[in-house]
Amino acid sequence: MERMGVTGVAAISVIAYLLGEVAKASRLDNKWIPIVCGVAGGLLGLLGMAVMPAFPAEDVITALAVGIVSGLAATGADQIIKQMK
Repeated sequence: MERMGVTGVAAISVIAYLLGEVAKASRLDNKWIPIVCGVAGGLLGLLGMAVMPAFPAEDVITALAVGIVSGLAATGADQIIKQMK
């Protein structure tokens, strides 16, 4: 069951990355993309805590923090890919 929690955190990063790409495609100024990813991650973290019994957070603040960090990790992953090119 513990693996499901880690998978949920990775899923937050993937979904936030996708939302960041949608924001980029919508011609939103690039400075807003990390905010979009962070907010999306935070909301998904709260949702994950409510829906997934093995989510690695048991309170709202921790779930929000896990989600925000996971969302911002999507921005970092995007930058790593760009810098390697």
